[in-house]
Amino acid sequence: MVRVKEYHSINSPRRADSRSADAEVTAGDSLSDHKGLAVPGATIPVPAMTQKDEADAEFALRLGVDWLALSFVQHAGDMAALRKLARNRAALLAKIEKPSGVNDLEAILDVSDGIMVARGDLGVELAPEEVPVLQKEIVRAARRRGAPVIIATQMLESMVNAPAPTRAEASDVAGAVYEGADALMLSAESAAGHYPREAVAIMDAIIRRVEADPSWPSLMRAEHGVGADEDVDALIAAASRAAEARSTACIVAYTTTGGTARRVARERPLHPVLAIAPDEKVARRLCLVWGLEPRVAAQPRGIAAMTDDAAHLAAELGLAGAGERVLIIAGPPMGAPGAANLLRITHAPRSTAPRT
Repeated sequence: MVRVKEYHSINSPRRADSRSADAEVTAGDSLSDHKGLAVPGATIPVPAMTQKDEADAEFALRLGVDWLALSFVQHAGDMAALRKLARNRAALLAKIEKPSGVNDLEAILDVSDGIMVARGDLGVELAPEEVPVLQKEIVRAARRRGAPVIIATQMLESMVNAPAPTRAEASDVAGAVYEGADALMLSAESAAGHYPREAVAIMDAIIRRVEADPSWPSLMRAEHGVGADEDVDALIAAASRAAEARSTACIVAYTTTGGTARRVARERPLHPVLAIAPDEKVARRLCLVWGLEPRVAAQPRGIAAMTDDAAHLAAELGLAGAGERVLIIAGPPMGAPGAANLLRITHAPRSTAPRT
């Protein structure tokens, strides 16, 4: 990173026009082409998407991507423009990299399906001590909404050139897991680093170790956010409490648009959550959401068939052992979008032999 300040002296007066400006380098380094320019504290009066970005997005949508992420989102209008272009062909992720995006966070969440804490560029715009606090603020806001949140950039930065991370990096990854983030993302470590496989393996090991910590559930739920329970659907809350019984093996959520499954995941239940969707696109998008096991299956005809199908599928996937309790959340009439209104309890079958 190169830092500059405005150049101004008696012998060489300040000069700037629409295409160039004189500047003094205060912290120099090598500078190559295709680099961005950060102006801390300023809202740049240009749209987040260029014509090339729009063409690239349209190409990706034709290929059938599940998610589109937009960089340098400054306000909700940026995401609204992308949503107009996407026309529901993909889920939309807002990358929060500028203070203006943080200031308009709630409005951005209104028009986004998920959010990313892009700490690299956010750290360029803000003082280092501000970034961890804003990371927690963004995670809490997303979790209150039940929107998936990704923490990204420099998670294991030293592994671009080294086979092992620093202890501080390991603690950073662990902290994101304790916060209840839906996903952690590697960037240069796997895209351009010398140890991509090792970076993935170490991040996976840290995540698994944290999730084995007996204190993890309470610490993660402490990050749920003040007042979040006010908006929790009563049925989802009841299912989460019922799932705490020792005999419960898993939760099954029938979901048409993905909303019911995301609302269950918002409560961070420690049991596996089998999300059954009739649309493959919906199921693929749900793969990003915390704790879900998305599967594609036709909507059952009636409550009896729903109960039987859920119990058998949970057993076949190894999510419930013989005779263990399975909680089912659904919204009859089956296949109609809307809030879940049914909570049913059944048990996994004693045999998982193929059904006729």
